[in-house]
Amino acid sequence: MEENNFDWSSWEDAAAAEAELLGLVNLLKAGTLPERLKVAVLFAVTGPLQEVSLSSGWANTFLRLAGTFDEVEALLWDTADFS
Repeated sequence: MEENNFDWSSWEDAAAAEAELLGLVNLLKAGTLPERLKVAVLFAVTGPLQEVSLSSGWANTFLRLAGTFDEVEALLWDTADFS
């Protein structure tokens, strides 16, 4: 993550991004589904992952990842629930 550009994301730097992402991963490892909004915002248009991907040269990879997230999101959370 060190070589990524975080200027346009909500993350100050790689350490902040890593801390947020690992926090979500740790919830999953503990058997807890994170709040939908906390995960969905990461993949939103102009969300932090998209901003980093655009600034860092991996936008196409992000688009594939976001597409996969859209599929998984529908399976994990009720489509009407955005808490």
